This record gives sequence, C-alpha cells and structure tokens, in this order.
Amino acid sequence: MNLPNALTVLRIFLVPVLVVVLLTRARTDEGLMLGMGIFGLAVLTDYLDGYFARRRNQVTKLGILLDPIADKLLTAAAFLSLVEMDAVPAWMVMIILGRELAVTGLRNVAAGWGHLIPASGLGKGKMVAQVVSIFLLLMARHPRLAWLVRSALVLELADVLALSPEQIDPDFDSDDD
Repeated sequence: MNLPNALTVLRIFLVPVLVVVLLTRARTDEGLMLGMGIFGLAVLTDYLDGYFARRRNQVTKLGILLDPIADKLLTAAAFLSLVEMDAVPAWMVMIILGRELAVTGLRNVAAGWGHLIPASGLGKGKMVAQVVSIFLLLMARHPRLAWLVRSALVLELADVLALSPEQIDPDFDSDDD
C-alpha cells in the first residue's frame, strides 16, 4: 500500500475515535479541544494523501474510490456527532447527508459503467466548506463563540445545495457550448 492510500485508511480509522471523543469527552474544554485536534488530523490526512499521490505520481484506482468514501465517513460522523451534542439541528444534517449519498450513488453508477469520476474543484470546495463548518460548530460549543453557529450553518447550507454538472452527468463537458 502506498503512502497516499495509507493516509486515506488512517483517516477512516480516525472516524470512530473522533465519534467516541466527541460524544464522551466534549463536555469539557479539554475534551472538545481533543475532538477538534482529531478532526484536524483527519482533515490533514485528506490534504496530504492528495498532495503525495500527485507529487509522487501514485494516483491509484483504489485511492480514487476510497478517498471520497473516507471524506464522507469523516464529515458524516462529525455532523452526526454534532447532532447528538445538540450543536446542529438534525434536519440540516439530513439534507447534507442526503446530498452526499446521492452524489456517492451517482459515482458508483458511473464506476459500474467503467467511468471513474475524480473530485472536481467544486467538490473540493464543498469539502473545505464542510470542514470549516464543522470546526466552527465545534468552536461554537464554547459559550463566548456561540455566534459562529449561524455563520457555519448558512455557509454549509448554501454550499450543499450547489451541485456541479460533473456530479450529475459524468459525460458533461462545459466546453460544448
């Protein structure tokens, strides 16, 4: 297994650790900071796996398939933990997760037809928006930072409603005007 794929697998293994910490330790400032650190480490592995895959020319079919799954596991676990922590309404998280499942389903259909769909710029921007939203929601657990919740939710809901044409139709070509 190459380094980029190992980093992706590490991100997957960090998901249950994140959930346990957020749901059992985040009532204290130290536990909350630990949860934010674990989430930050997992996000860092997402950046590094792509960086090393491109830099070392180690892009693999396994990595193309596994990386978005690892991303969705991480963000879904974080958002669902935030619901349990009463940090975000469940209906908002259901919209986010519904969109993620729909896009994953479309990717799987395309993969079944022999088409691998790499992440688009818009998809990467969505991941950044989700990560920022999760960090803001975690930081907002601190009484003096509660105003951040509104900013995070507005950012995430606006972002989640944006679908790129490539995510809907794998054969879309924006240059066919």
